[in-house]
Amino acid sequence: MKAHTLETQATITPEKAFEILKEGNERFVQNLKANRDLLAQVNDTRSGQWPFAVILSCIDSRTSAELIFDQGLGDIFSVRIAGNFANQDILGSMEFGCNVAGSKLIVVLGHSKCGALKGGLDSAAIRETGMENLIHLVDHFNAIINEVITEGEERSSKNDDLLERLNVQNVKQTIKDIRNQSTTLNQMEKDGKIKIVGANYNVETGIVSWL
Repeated sequence: MKAHTLETQATITPEKAFEILKEGNERFVQNLKANRDLLAQVNDTRSGQWPFAVILSCIDSRTSAELIFDQGLGDIFSVRIAGNFANQDILGSMEFGCNVAGSKLIVVLGHSKCGALKGGLDSAAIRETGMENLIHLVDHFNAIINEVITEGEERSSKNDDLLERLNVQNVKQTIKDIRNQSTTLNQMEKDGKIKIVGANYNVETGIVSWL
């Protein structure tokens, strides 16, 4: 399988990009990776890159987008931050990926048993660590936690049902933030140039579920 070129990227629609990733995850789960010469792809991409998708995922070591979706060098832009949320710098990276470099799809990829979301649920304990930047990060999830938690429900990372509801809602909120905070990406989606979708990776099975 060769690296993408400007010509092959131009033939990919947002819908086709979605299908490529879906098929790639199916290969990953079945342990049937596509045959690639990665060194040849290094050579093929030496003068440029033409990725077809931007994937925002968590820094979790189990959630490498290239592996999960069985993609090679030059195929996707991989944006990673604990808790897979969007800030201004990440939005700028996405705008570059889609409006400058030609990607057709944005995927917000959450995952089960997310440590960042667990930290959000256990924020009182995180505060005791004194790690000011980590505290700032997990505080990002407070508003979403307040949306999904029910009255009297235990706010704890040990509450598996709450954690999974938070995971799904966090993906949905990130998609809303992308649309609301980037007029560029919002307009590109309205014009049909890109698609923005959410997904959830199961760290126990390797399966990506599409929201």
